[in-house]
Amino acid sequence: MLARLGKRVLRPGGVEITEQLLAAVEVRDTDDVVEIAPGLGATTRRLLDPNPKSYTGVDRDPDAAGLVASLLDGPNRRIVHATASETGLDADLADVVFGEAYLTMQPDSLKRRVIAELARIARPGARLALHEVAFAPREIAPEARESVVAALSSTIRVSVTPMTIDEWRELLESQGFSVRHQFTAPLHLLEPRRLLRDEGLVGAARFVLNVARDRSARDRVVAMREAMRDNAEHLQAVGLVAVRGVAAV
Repeated sequence: MLARLGKRVLRPGGVEITEQLLAAVEVRDTDDVVEIAPGLGATTRRLLDPNPKSYTGVDRDPDAAGLVASLLDGPNRRIVHATASETGLDADLADVVFGEAYLTMQPDSLKRRVIAELARIARPGARLALHEVAFAPREIAPEARESVVAALSSTIRVSVTPMTIDEWRELLESQGFSVRHQFTAPLHLLEPRRLLRDEGLVGAARFVLNVARDRSARDRVVAMREAMRDNAEHLQAVGLVAVRGVAAV
């Protein structure tokens, strides 16, 4: 719905965390890059800027796959119609694996299958970047977790299952990744300042105008923003960069 209304950046921590992740993984022209669920392709463009040796996008949505395919020009650029848990890619394929705003929407059992698959396709020493939603603070009561999940899922109308930052780190470490960088930001996806930073003045104005014109969409957007505001003390965006098969320093 947000994409239909003109929102182009659909990441929990906005372009700020995406930029931090890109700086930390340092894509080079010798790297084979895999992006999981590229969506509208906002990060795809940035991953292609260093002209990596190869780029492979993996998306189960045929419309999203078609959109990203239109951005790919030149050899060794492709989009694969597959799921993140069963990519069909060769083992030890990637030097960089990038995934944003995907795992939070999956149950914990599927999260583990996806990370296992990413470990399989990543070469030893490969850099993995994730951008997701995390609970706050470090210790959160089970009742608070359930309340937050219920509030977000009912307004977004998609199952939402964040984890604490420690749980995200443990998930990566369980598959042989060592976390090297961690970034956090408030979950301000629909706040005015974040809209301006992520979309620019023209893009933010277009989104607001589209929301104003569509009553049913407006009600949903307002409900989503209220759910995020009401649970702000228990929610944050997190970005993690981990390295496969190399001890943390």
